[in-house]
Amino acid sequence: MESSVSNAGPYRLLSPLGKGGFGEVHLALDAEGRTVAVKVLHPHIVADGSAITRLSREVETMLRVRGPHIAEVLDVSLDGDRPYIVTRYVPGRALSTIVAEGPVKDDADLLRLARGLAEALAAIHDAGVVHRDLKPANVMLADGEPYLIDFGIASALDLVSVTDTGAVVGTPGYLAPEVLEGREAGPPADVFAFAATLAYAATGRPIYGQGPAPAVAYRIVHHEPDLTGVPSWLVPILRDALAIDPAARPTAGQLLARLGAQRPVTPVTAGAHREEETVELKAAAAPPPDTRSPAEIAFARRRDVVRRRWVVGTCAVVGLLAATGREHLPEASLLLLVVYGLALLIDAMFGLAAKAKGRVVLDLSAIAGSIVLWWMLSTFFSTFILLLAVGAVLFALGVLVLAS
Repeated sequence: MESSVSNAGPYRLLSPLGKGGFGEVHLALDAEGRTVAVKVLHPHIVADGSAITRLSREVETMLRVRGPHIAEVLDVSLDGDRPYIVTRYVPGRALSTIVAEGPVKDDADLLRLARGLAEALAAIHDAGVVHRDLKPANVMLADGEPYLIDFGIASALDLVSVTDTGAVVGTPGYLAPEVLEGREAGPPADVFAFAATLAYAATGRPIYGQGPAPAVAYRIVHHEPDLTGVPSWLVPILRDALAIDPAARPTAGQLLARLGAQRPVTPVTAGAHREEETVELKAAAAPPPDTRSPAEIAFARRRDVVRRRWVVGTCAVVGLLAATGREHLPEASLLLLVVYGLALLIDAMFGLAAKAKGRVVLDLSAIAGSIVLWWMLSTFFSTFILLLAVGAVLFALGVLVLAS
């Protein structure tokens, strides 16, 4: 599907975010103006009736999967010639992109990544879904927190070999031995991919080496992984998760329990103890973390931007209208300024109650700005010139309304 497509159902496609084996992902807006990610399936997937049927059977389960480290599926449409899947938009960077700049050296960051991915896998597996394509490119990091994307799609479509377009679905360096040998891929395959992904994050390189896909696949099945450079506290967990026998690997829940007991220890000097105490005091005094989802945060920020533009725009229009009527309609001119000022004062009171200092400052500045603008325009410009300015503003507003 070409990126020039402007809509997918009720979703307005804004810009392409990337392309994978199953489709092209777009940043989009839903009917309420919230940002989402829309994956428009590739034509060769659409043409495969059995693949669409398998995906439709998994849709209900995928819609039920929820978790703080999952880009949840919000909507699915498999009808027509443009099937698409809508997920929560995570405004972050792919783990593959971050590690390309250097491995994750901080133990605390690595532990945070491991716990988040294990929690995401536990939620997915508890719902009866297998990701089957967990890899660094399908892990997004936003504010240091990991989010798993594209869960359930590879499992539903059951594609791990070469498609009719020649695209390989699934990265050999992160596929479990049983998947490469054509055996059933269940939750243990995701655990294997979890370990390979974490090892890549810690070392900055694929642990089964690079080269042609068959060579990498052979090493996965017949050789031990190279965990050189992985922190010692993480090595036993990864070795268990990378076991050749799927039955020998821990479950996602067991991984989460083991990681929850981990507390990487780094050498601490006497002076560092005082620094830790200072950090703890700062943490205690810090405000509680924002529990909103990234999509909700992005929507709130966009709403604040629109509100600021609205206040500034109305300030200019009210000042212009009041100045235009100052000579011939002085009472109406003053009434307009008073009503506008009262409206912003009331809004400022709500902002004060919500402890939104920026909102209060903006409202009070707009009141003062409209008065200053009224005085300056009425003093230095004639009523005729101001009427022309009002006409130009009304014309511009009409054009904007028609364009929208």
